[in-house]
Amino acid sequence: MKKKALIFGITGQDGSYLSELLLKKNYEVHGVKRRSSSINTNRIDHIYQDPYQKKRNFILHYGDVTDSTSVSQIIKKIKPNEIYNLAAQSHVAVSFEVPEYTANADALGALRILEAIKFHNLQKITKFYQAGTSEMFGKVQAIPQNEKTDFYPLSPYGVAKVYAHWITRNYREAYNIFASNGILFNHESPRRGETFVTKKIISAMCRIKFGKQKKLFLGNLYAKRDWGHAKDYCLAMWKILQYKKPDDFIIATGKQYSIKQFINLVAEKLKMQIIWKGKGLNEKGYNNKKEPIIECDKNYFRPLDVNTLLGDSSKAKKLLKWKPKINIKMLIEEMIEFELKNISK
Repeated sequence: MKKKALIFGITGQDGSYLSELLLKKNYEVHGVKRRSSSINTNRIDHIYQDPYQKKRNFILHYGDVTDSTSVSQIIKKIKPNEIYNLAAQSHVAVSFEVPEYTANADALGALRILEAIKFHNLQKITKFYQAGTSEMFGKVQAIPQNEKTDFYPLSPYGVAKVYAHWITRNYREAYNIFASNGILFNHESPRRGETFVTKKIISAMCRIKFGKQKKLFLGNLYAKRDWGHAKDYCLAMWKILQYKKPDDFIIATGKQYSIKQFINLVAEKLKMQIIWKGKGLNEKGYNNKKEPIIECDKNYFRPLDVNTLLGDSSKAKKLLKWKPKINIKMLIEEMIEFELKNISK
């Protein structure tokens, strides 16, 4: 009998890669999507339009983690073997603009799912995965960060995810639910949203190269991040729920690059020359014609900025036998190829 998986946040980057992985493993995959007047399924349309998957293995449901009734009804109907909570308002800067909604979706969303598992007595049937984030570490208390590092979030997004992390542990211990946390560091792909910095950089620099855009505006060029590929990290999610007991795991590459270093790697791949001049907000990147193509804009700085994130995934490597296969140069190459195809179209 096929295992049934339920993915909240299936229309996102991670939801699409996780769906592909689970379908390859012969799961029946159920996904929850929000009602929208515009199309919001572009990342999973290639799955849904496959006649075989549509009829047998891939089923979408309308719902929202901010709506207790829909969450409860969907879980009761499907009785999934595995639930992956990837649903969130996941943009850090936006969380300062809509803190209440961020808390409702990112913090209470996890609670609603866990409460539904408990209410419908699915403790012996359903395993739960909560998508954590490196932003929970915020003002880092140790470098690198591991499962024992204290949290110090610096955004409403990070704070909400800390609640979700702890309520997952609480329900695991109080109600004997197989509930695990994956604390995932930054992970990117061609399917990354347009407003996230890696996608923004690569899209803009490809367009600048071909004369379709003049400048790229960014915030803190010296913020450092640990970047991996979403495909690798979705495999880690699955492995976390296959482990013999529920637990918490850091998922990261253990390698760190600044925004400026990331830009330089992109430029190298595109065979673009970037000459940096100035300091602080006045620092600019110039092309070989001495034209400024990259500038800093104070509007892109957060009220509180996370300066450095670096993960230690030793526990996942030892217990889950997981390690990233795609390095940052391979990631950038794949993202650039995707953007260049779009430009050519």
